This record gives sequence, C-alpha cells and structure tokens, in this order.
Amino acid sequence: MRRVGRVDTCPLTVVGVARTARTTKADTPVQAGLNRAEHGAVHVAEEFAEGLAELDGFDYAWLVSWLDRHGETGEAPLVQVPYLLRRTPRPVGLFATRSPRRVNPIGLSLVRLLGVEGTTVRFAGVDLLDGTPIVDIKPYVAAFDLPPGEPRCGWVDEVALAEGATPASLDPR
Repeated sequence: MRRVGRVDTCPLTVVGVARTARTTKADTPVQAGLNRAEHGAVHVAEEFAEGLAELDGFDYAWLVSWLDRHGETGEAPLVQVPYLLRRTPRPVGLFATRSPRRVNPIGLSLVRLLGVEGTTVRFAGVDLLDGTPIVDIKPYVAAFDLPPGEPRCGWVDEVALAEGATPASLDPR
C-alpha cells in the first residue's frame, strides 16, 4: 500500500448504534433523503452522553456510520455500477458514488432530528440497517453545509430518484 498521508490507518470509536426496522441490505433505502418519513434512533453509549448537549437545538444532523454489513468480501473495486444506475448499467469511479462498498465503509446520512432523550437520538430518514455502528453525529449547519447556487451532481443529475428506493427495487431482474 502506498503511503499518501502521515498515517496508514486511523482508529475509530463507535459512539452508538442505529436502531431501525431494516434488517436486510436489499430492502434498506439507498439514501436517507429518499426515505424521509421512516423513523429510527441512535442509542449513544453512556460514556458519550454529555456530547449530546444542545443537539436538540438543530433540525438536522449527519450520522457518520461504519457500514459493517455491505455483504462483499475483498477490496472494494475502484470502478462500480451504483445502485441508482443498475437499470442502465454504467460504471463510475468509487469516489463518484455513495456505495456502501468502499475502501473504508463509512456511511453519511443526513437525518431530521426528532428529539434527544437521555442517550437516545430519535430521527427521520432511515437508510441504515438495524445495529449499524455510529462513529459520529454532527449537526447540519446550513451556513457550512448548503453550497451556494445549484451544484452539479454528476451522473446523479441524470437519474430519476424514487422515494424509498432500495437495492432490491433498483435491480433490473
């Protein structure tokens, strides 16, 4: 492996676990924004409870997850056909996808916060399997996260995005 930075690996601590009704990857929505109505929760470890102070003052948050059950073995291919392009297969570079099969299987979900009670963060916008490790929660801040104008979204601009789209619903078979 070619070293490109100061370190070759970095440790991550699991701060909590996602609790959702989703148990299979094939039937889990491909993005939180395509499943805005479904509710879930993050159960944060007690040792990180203080870190939740003031989070309930935000409407949205980013859940940073470790996609531990992408279901594939071996290294992630650097060129893949994303779920959203399965009907008209077109390979694109890994870093131009939101695929769960990555060099580091880190997930990023923008969810609507419904409440924080003790060590439980309730949210809407489920795209995670039940039991998915959460490695961080960051508030969504429009001044930082909302780019100006109408940003280009590459090949995704060419795809019809259906509410509730799952890998199974996008399979052309």
